[in-house]
Amino acid sequence: MNRTAASALADADVVLFVVEAGRWTAEDQLALDRVIGSGRPAIAVVNKMDRIHPREKALPWVAELAARHAFVDVVPCSARDAGNLERLVERIVAQLPASPQLFPPDQLTDRDTAFRISEEIREKLTLELNQEVPYGIAVAIERMAEEDGRLLVSAVIWVDREGQKPIVIGEGGERLKRIGRAARMELNRLLGRRLHLELWVKVREDWADNAHALKALGLE
Repeated sequence: MNRTAASALADADVVLFVVEAGRWTAEDQLALDRVIGSGRPAIAVVNKMDRIHPREKALPWVAELAARHAFVDVVPCSARDAGNLERLVERIVAQLPASPQLFPPDQLTDRDTAFRISEEIREKLTLELNQEVPYGIAVAIERMAEEDGRLLVSAVIWVDREGQKPIVIGEGGERLKRIGRAARMELNRLLGRRLHLELWVKVREDWADNAHALKALGLE
C-alpha cells in the first residue's frame, strides 16, 4: 500500500496532505517529506476540526502547519459533518489541468466484471466485520460461468490468521450468509442480472506481507 501511494505521487496533478487537527506525528512528517520530494502542488487538508472547540484554538496550529511547506492552500474541514468540504472540492478542481475525455461517456468503469464482484464482496465484508478483521481480508474470484440465465460466481475470502476464519463465517455460518446475501442483492442491481454467489473462507498466513500472494490476489 505504501509503495502504491508513493508511486502515485509521480503521476498526480495535485496531492492532498491530510492531517488531524491539533496533532502532528513522525508519520505525518514522513508523509510530508514524500510530498515535498514529489515536487507536486499540495493542499493541506486539516481534518477533524469538529473536535476543536472553539475553532479559533486551532489557528496557531494551522499557521504552524502552513509554515512547514509552500502549500497551495490549507483547508480546515470535517469529514464527519461535511464541514467545508465544498471548498476543498473547489480548491482541488482549481489545480486540475484541462484534459481531453479519456473514456466514452457511457463507460462507467475500466475494471472487468470479476474485479467489480470481488470489490462488492469486500465492501460487504468490511461493513459487516467493522473493527474485527479490518485489513486482513482479500477476495479472489475462482470461477465465473453462465447457467440457466444466471451468472454463477465462486469466490474465496482469504484471511491471514486461522482465528479470523470463524469470525468471518459466524455462528452456524450466519454471518457469511448475510454477507453473501447483501453482496448478491447489490450485484444483481449493479450488473442488471441474476447472480448466484458461493463464498468460501480460507487461510493464507501473512498474505498481506507476501509479495507473491499480493500478486496472485491481484493486489500488487
